[in-house]
Amino acid sequence: MKLLASPAVRVGLSISIATGLYGISFGALSVTSGLSFWQTIALSLLLFSGGSQFAFIGVVAGGGSGVAAMGAATLLGMRNGIYGMQLNALLHPKGWRRYVAAQLTIDESTATSTGQSDPAEQQRGFWAAGIGIYVLWNLFTAVGALAGSGLGDPKQWGLDGAAVAAFLALLWPRLKGREPVAIAVVCALATVLVVPFVPAGVPILVAAVVAALAGWFSHGRSDEGLEPDVDPYAEHHHRRQDSQQAGA
Repeated sequence: MKLLASPAVRVGLSISIATGLYGISFGALSVTSGLSFWQTIALSLLLFSGGSQFAFIGVVAGGGSGVAAMGAATLLGMRNGIYGMQLNALLHPKGWRRYVAAQLTIDESTATSTGQSDPAEQQRGFWAAGIGIYVLWNLFTAVGALAGSGLGDPKQWGLDGAAVAAFLALLWPRLKGREPVAIAVVCALATVLVVPFVPAGVPILVAAVVAALAGWFSHGRSDEGLEPDVDPYAEHHHRRQDSQQAGA
């Protein structure tokens, strides 16, 4: 299969463009929060976790210490470790690919991979989204950092909400069933309610706790949850069934 004909690759590339573009937001916010251009670049190259990066600069902008900023970023980054365990069992990367895969394990690459039903497509989706986002995220981080104060307040352009919008666009179409939708809505409400009262980075942890409790006590049907983005071989299977029926 040609790469561009792969549904998973197409999904991964489209997500790469959408996610990479809001690297501009991070670069601009980081510089206006007090970090230098090179500190901003290093944060994207080495940390490469949008939520953790925004939490880091949010604490710095609020006058918090470097230790507090690192703590907030670490708490948010813990989810990537959970993703890593899932993807390690799913993709079985070998040798040097394990280290590269660890760096590329983020929300979007995980969702693109696990959203496929075919093992080969899972591999293609992970690498397409991971590499694509890494390249574009760092490129547009540099653009945003160079623009810096020239953009004025990034919030006036809506850049502070781009990350949230992109993540919702990725997640919402994949929710399957009433209970997962209800849990998502409750988590969103919990996040909005605690935002005025807790430091930056904590609301998403509150939402995670709410989701975990809801999942623990859930009695939903086993076929509800997140459905795949695409079934890469649905048309192939359909044709095979037609040929079998014709032969019979």
